[in-house]
Amino acid sequence: MCSHKQFEAVNHISIIIPTLNERKYLPGLLAYINDMPDHDHLAEIIICDANSSDGTADIAASFGAQVILCEQPGRAIQMNAGAAKATGDILYFLHADTRPPEQFITAIISNAESGLDAGCFRLKFDDDHWFLTANAWFTRFNIDAIRFGDQSLFVKKQAFEAIGGFREDLYIMEDQEIIYRIRKNGEFGVMPDYVTTSARKYRVNGVYRMQGIFFYIYFAYILGVPQPKLAAMYKKFIRKS
Repeated sequence: MCSHKQFEAVNHISIIIPTLNERKYLPGLLAYINDMPDHDHLAEIIICDANSSDGTADIAASFGAQVILCEQPGRAIQMNAGAAKATGDILYFLHADTRPPEQFITAIISNAESGLDAGCFRLKFDDDHWFLTANAWFTRFNIDAIRFGDQSLFVKKQAFEAIGGFREDLYIMEDQEIIYRIRKNGEFGVMPDYVTTSARKYRVNGVYRMQGIFFYIYFAYILGVPQPKLAAMYKKFIRKS
């Protein structure tokens, strides 16, 4: 069984990006992806938009992306909708304000063919604040407690479908919860290259305050605080960027 996984051929990636009013970041990301030299292995870019009011969907279409309009908000719902339409062997979930490394398509395919069922990249921020640099340094370790959606996530479509996708009853922490189920059923790894994500929430809310909020919500989640209360905490404490 292990030897079969090592030679499993995967050829195309479907990039799935959930959006809500991402006019500022999405054009640059889509132009960047379209310029990738290994673009031939890209099946499609799917934008799952939650009724943006800033023209996000039109911008996505202008770059040749496939657009899915999701009437019901929620990243888990949006990403599952994108996965259902995807035609690639591999699903790659990416945030609009995060840029993957150069040659990311080749890196993902190589790691998938080598036996990983899913994985992510290490993280760095577009800000040189010492605390953010230190925070990002820990993302090199393959530990669930420091796995979040900003690092992006690739998962073989077959493996994604086998575990039932993202849990749509989760308003937040859906990106971390799915990795727990992936590990129970397959191999997960952290690739050595880096995605670069926006530190916009930290700039708006304050670096230390923002990290404190994240820890507070994370531990509330671990302690079993209901999702509606977690979502209310998020909306109450975090200023929109």
